[in-house]
Amino acid sequence: MRWSVRPEWVLAGVTFIWGGTFLAVQTALTWSGPLFFVGLRFAMAALFIGALSWRRLRHLTVTELWAGGWIGLAIALGYGLQTVGLQTIASSKSALITALYVPLVPILQWIVLGRPPGMLTWIGVGCATLGLILVAGPEAGGIGFVYGEIVTIISVFAIAAEVILISRFANQVDAARVTVVQLIVASILCFAAMLPAGESLPDPDWRILVFAAMLGLASALIQLAMNWAQKSVSATRSTLIYAGEPVWAAIIGRIAGERLPVAALFGGALIVLGMVLGEWPARRRPGRLPD
Repeated sequence: MRWSVRPEWVLAGVTFIWGGTFLAVQTALTWSGPLFFVGLRFAMAALFIGALSWRRLRHLTVTELWAGGWIGLAIALGYGLQTVGLQTIASSKSALITALYVPLVPILQWIVLGRPPGMLTWIGVGCATLGLILVAGPEAGGIGFVYGEIVTIISVFAIAAEVILISRFANQVDAARVTVVQLIVASILCFAAMLPAGESLPDPDWRILVFAAMLGLASALIQLAMNWAQKSVSATRSTLIYAGEPVWAAIIGRIAGERLPVAALFGGALIVLGMVLGEWPARRRPGRLPD
């Protein structure tokens, strides 16, 4: 019997890693500015993957450079702005706002790529979105217009674009090679943005390197897994799976001492329901890429 890894399970693992990064990034901002830290984080991630796949980089194609450049731009905007926002808003609110890309992806995919999602997928997106709101809980408050919230809202569009771009190029590129390119591009853009943003270099601190290395490894795993798994899992379906990220964030927060209200538990159940509904069309039509 041949054993194989389902790409959906790989993406589910991505959400677990993702869920733990908000608190870690917010801690790292104690010692570093946001753009420097994000740039260093992605530089570390590029080194990790490059060291493992340097022989394959000799076969880098123009398509992979093009795809990696656009995805890297989306990553730099998404993670850079999200990290800037984490300086002034709570990690729980940041997770809620960031998760708004769940309903945004199928809408943008419809507008940009002309791929309207099916009815069950829309219902699944609705359930997942409501679940995300409940997971945040009333303590997270509403989405207002303070600086940290505004830049985080903008980052949501970039993160949604990243998911769509990965699906757009997934079957035309080598996962490892394009991942290295997009991480290098994202790192360079974040470092370059420091000067116009008025951010100075942080004081030397070994904790910055430790956190950048840990989160860089996490970023390497996340980006590599997304590029590989989304070869066979559509952007909309992937996004429904990614909706599990705030569930893990809530669990990790609870371990760190935060309370998990009943509403959040109900929200987690809605997210799972949304994921099931999103996969239902694929189960009924084997071999077809779901909406």
